Amino acid sequence: MRIHILGICGTLMGSIALLAKQSGHKISGSDQNVYPPMSDQLEQAGIELNSPYSAKSIPKEVDLVVIGNAGLSRGNPALEIVLRQRIPFCSGAEWIGRYLLENRWVIAVAGTHGKTTTSSMVTSILSELDMHPGYLIGGIPSNLKKSADLGSSPYFVIEADEYDTSFFDHQSKFLHYRPQTLVINNLEYDHADIFKDLSQIQHQFHLLIRKIPSNGQIIYPPSDENVSQVISQGCWSTLKTFGFNDAELTAANIASDGSEFDVVNCDKLVGHVKWGQTGMHNISNGLAAIAACTHAGIQPKTACQALCNFIGVKRRMELIYENLTVKVYDDFAHHPTAIHTTLNGLRSRIGDGKILAIIDPASHTMKIGTHARILADSAAPADHTIWHEPKNIEWNMSEHLKGPKTELAHGVEDIILRVKKYIAQNHPLNIIIMSNGAFGGLKKELVKFLQQHA
Repeated sequence: MRIHILGICGTLMGSIALLAKQSGHKISGSDQNVYPPMSDQLEQAGIELNSPYSAKSIPKEVDLVVIGNAGLSRGNPALEIVLRQRIPFCSGAEWIGRYLLENRWVIAVAGTHGKTTTSSMVTSILSELDMHPGYLIGGIPSNLKKSADLGSSPYFVIEADEYDTSFFDHQSKFLHYRPQTLVINNLEYDHADIFKDLSQIQHQFHLLIRKIPSNGQIIYPPSDENVSQVISQGCWSTLKTFGFNDAELTAANIASDGSEFDVVNCDKLVGHVKWGQTGMHNISNGLAAIAACTHAGIQPKTACQALCNFIGVKRRMELIYENLTVKVYDDFAHHPTAIHTTLNGLRSRIGDGKILAIIDPASHTMKIGTHARILADSAAPADHTIWHEPKNIEWNMSEHLKGPKTELAHGVEDIILRVKKYIAQNHPLNIIIMSNGAFGGLKKELVKFLQQHA
C-alpha cells in the first residue's frame, strides 16, 4: 500500500511512518516544516518528505492518506486536495488501531503524567526478557534508542494520549487502541484548548474503560480521587491497584532518594529494585509497569530484576551537559504537578545542592493561564527559577510569578545572561530546563556557552 502522511514530523505521525515502512508499505509525507530529530530518522529510513503544505503535497496514485492533528484543519491546501479528490483517509490513531494493533495484546499507558516513562519501563522490562514487544512511545527510551518498533511478539506497548484525534474526529486518541492491559497513572485537568473541565476528560476515560474486555485489567492508584471517580462510573474488567496508600502493589523500605525499594504485593515481598532513577514519582511509575508486566504473564520478581536495568527516557531528567561545577538536565515537564514532582525528585537526589530551574510555559494550557495561580508553588523545590515570558502569553506572569527566588526572562539571550550571573554566585549548580517545546534552541545555546566558559 502507498501511504502519504500529513504532519509527518510530529512525534506520533513520524513514528507511524516508521512503523508503516517497517510493515512493508511505501511511505511519503508532508509537513509545514521539516525539522530534526524526526526528519533525520525519516530520511535515514528512506522516507520521502516535502514541505510546506501545498496542493502538490499529495503524490499521485496514493492509496491512503493518514492525517495528523497539529495544524491540520480545513483550509490546509494538502488536506483540501484529499477531500476534493475523494482520496481514502484516516487519522493517525485510527490507522494504529486498524492496521497495527489488530490481534495484539495491547498494553496501554494513560494518564496526565508519567505516560512516556511508564510505557518505556514496560517496554524495557519486556525487551530485557527477550519478549520482543512492539511499542509506540512519545519519547525515546535510552535502553532502546528509538521511539517505535513493530516487535515480533503478541505484545504491543503504547502511550495512550487523551488528546483529540483529528479535525474530523474529536474523541480521544486512546479510544482507537482497545487495550487488554490499561494503566491509568493519574488524572488532572489539562489540555484546556479542547476540554472545558476535568469532567470532560473523565468522560473520555470512562469511554476507554467501557472498551476493556472482561478478561482485561485496569491498573490504577486508588489514592487518586479523579481516577477513582472514573472507575466508579462503571467497570467490567479486573482491577489492580498500585501506589503508596491502600494499594495491593506498593513499595517499602524506600531509599531517601528513591533509588532503591522493596516491592510488596498484597502484604507479601515479591521483589527488590535498585536502579538509576530517583523520586517517588518514578517509584510510582515503576510499580505501574511491574503490575502491567505481571498481567502480561511475567513473575513480579522477574519484572523487578529487569526494571533494575532501566536507564531512563530522553527529555525526562536527561543529563545533557556536565563539567566540574555545573550539570544541565533537560525535562519535558509542562504542568505544575510534573514540574513539582520532577524538581522534588532532583532535590531528593542532591540534598542541599543548588537547583536553578528554567521553565518555558509553552503548552496551550500554560499560555492561556489555566494554572497561573499554582505555578509559583510548583517550582518551590528549586533555589531559583527563571521563567521564560513568551510574546504570545495570555496572562500577566509578573503578577503571579514574583519574589526573591523568581525572575522573568525574554528570549534565549536574556536567559543565558541571567544564568551567567547566577552561576557566578552559586556553584556547584544543577540547572534543569523544563519545556515541552524547542524553547528557541536554548539547550544548544546554553551548552555552547558553558563549554566556552568552563
